[in-house]
Amino acid sequence: MKQEKENQKYDSEEAGDAQMPEGKPGAEDFTYDSAEEALKAAEDKANEYLGRLQRAQADFVNYKRRVEQERSEFVRQAGADVILGILPVLDDLDRALEAVPSDVKDHSWTEGIRHISRKLHSELEARGLQKMEAKGKVFDPNVHESVALAKGEEDIVVEEIKPGYMLYDRVLRPCSVIVGNGEETTCSEADNKTKRKHH
Repeated sequence: MKQEKENQKYDSEEAGDAQMPEGKPGAEDFTYDSAEEALKAAEDKANEYLGRLQRAQADFVNYKRRVEQERSEFVRQAGADVILGILPVLDDLDRALEAVPSDVKDHSWTEGIRHISRKLHSELEARGLQKMEAKGKVFDPNVHESVALAKGEEDIVVEEIKPGYMLYDRVLRPCSVIVGNGEETTCSEADNKTKRKHH
């Protein structure tokens, strides 16, 4: 009986040696390698998710910036349309104040109208409106609209008929001007033009 047990023990040891030959990794080493692979796979997955999150965040930031830009452009365009409609009224008001008769120019009512005009100009300037200076400038078709030619230095604006305005960095309305044709003006012609302007 004792001999049979020893034979069984010997057979078990031989079977164990056959299953795990010398030089092959054991069960403990195999488990460690699997954990390394699982960790690497998890890190790769995490990096993939992080990349997706970063791209989604960048897309959202770009979308938000684009929406804000479009909204700002819409508000600016809407303001431009309103101001463009006000400009003819502003022209009439300025011309009326320039033509006030001398006997009422110091009247309190006239001063009240001047105050309204200054306030209107100030409000429009606060919203980006800028009046352009034209007289004496070189004619520029981007900001000037020539309505006639007259004696004077060639391609130089000799008279402004209607003021032009910029809204921020864009031309809202070009200046209507008279441009010099290169012919010299005499002193009498210049004096007459000055007199017509002041009367």
